[in-house]
Amino acid sequence: MFESIGNIARVADLRKRVLFTLFILFVYRIGSHVPTPGINTALLKQWFAAHSGTLLGYLDMFSGGNFGQMTVFALGIMPYITASIILELMTVVWPYLEKLQKEGELGRRKITQYTRYLTIVLAIFQSLGIAFTLLHSSNGFVIDPGLGFILMTVLTLTTGSAFVMWLGEQITERGIGNGMSLIIFAGIVVGLPRAISDLWSMVQSSAWGPLTVPAMLLLLTVMVSVVAFIVFVERSERRIPVQYAKRVVGRKLMGGQSTHLPIRVNSGGVMPVIFAASILTFPQTLSLLPVVQHSPFFGPFFRSLGFGRPLYSLIYIVAIIFFAYFYVSIIFNPTEVADNMRKYGGFIPGIRPGKRTAEYINDILTRITLVGGIYLVLVSLLPQFLITGTQLQHLPRVLGGAFFANLPTWFLNGLHLNFYFGGTSLLIVVGVAMDTVQQIEAQLIMRHYEGFTARARVRGRRSNWA
Repeated sequence: MFESIGNIARVADLRKRVLFTLFILFVYRIGSHVPTPGINTALLKQWFAAHSGTLLGYLDMFSGGNFGQMTVFALGIMPYITASIILELMTVVWPYLEKLQKEGELGRRKITQYTRYLTIVLAIFQSLGIAFTLLHSSNGFVIDPGLGFILMTVLTLTTGSAFVMWLGEQITERGIGNGMSLIIFAGIVVGLPRAISDLWSMVQSSAWGPLTVPAMLLLLTVMVSVVAFIVFVERSERRIPVQYAKRVVGRKLMGGQSTHLPIRVNSGGVMPVIFAASILTFPQTLSLLPVVQHSPFFGPFFRSLGFGRPLYSLIYIVAIIFFAYFYVSIIFNPTEVADNMRKYGGFIPGIRPGKRTAEYINDILTRITLVGGIYLVLVSLLPQFLITGTQLQHLPRVLGGAFFANLPTWFLNGLHLNFYFGGTSLLIVVGVAMDTVQQIEAQLIMRHYEGFTARARVRGRRSNWA
């Protein structure tokens, strides 16, 4: 390990990339301490601490505490993620975007430009919702209410979101790893010391009575088990055997070897979870508007989409599985793989080359992506269960809401525990760390240096952003 770190320092280009990435993350953390003007941040921080076991605490965890303190980076990278999803979905139904996507680098630059514009629009909309919510709050969060506060909040949060987007793009282009993923990674990791301190305070104060110490030991066991489970699944793959026929190229006999085509169980990585969470922040933003809260129709509807409610969980599960298939369809094309295989004389034993091979690969990809989607759902629902429980008592009477109300309180309402060490946060931390280490290792091996693992290479996931 220490030798590999020394090798990073010896390679000038890699050293510059790593230092540049650390510098950008340092700038991001500096901006996380600059508050939005006109807001009583101390009072807002206390209010967020009292509501840590809700969706607000969940979003605050992803933003690295920026949302809870309402800093200039409060919106974070979520508007950009939402804009990327919208543009990707529109390429399916809008021929113009589909044509741009097929034009290579020039088309991708144009789509990226549209994504930036849409990010600004979404950031303006979300910052307006936040400004009106703070303004009409009875807790006195706003120091000087008025139109000036609304305009200043919209300008500050929108500019901060655009700057975070720019920082992420700089890491991707000039640093190491995926910039957007690393920013989310940094936002989660920065909260780990605070989470450890909170757990230690609960142990010292015996928050759960005589069961506090056994509960903490159980929590640590769950944490280790979840880490092991995530690493196991992230490195799991289905290997399709491929045989290359012998062929004469000039005076040489080429081919004849056997290899395999690896298909990862979770090819989409953390992207489906981030996409699903980003989509669900849109109705949550709408629910902050006073006109929606007081509406006789939209009010109850958006309350049923509250964090942890059954409808929220159902949409979350469907969205994760949908984006698992959607993202895999972007990064993996079975027809193209089959054509390339046939071009170089490769075939799958027992499968006819060409269309039949593409169908065979697609069938395997469909089944294994479902397994990966279910794995993402299970890991993602863990923190939600610990924070809010199942909330089954809120189901309509015809669906058994009255019956479920008799279940134990901890099962229905959760433990109100902001679980940094499991579920979505741990999936992102482990996944992004594996991806970044894999990219650094690839750079070292390309320059004839030994990687982090001398005997077995770290197999990360590709985590490309559209």
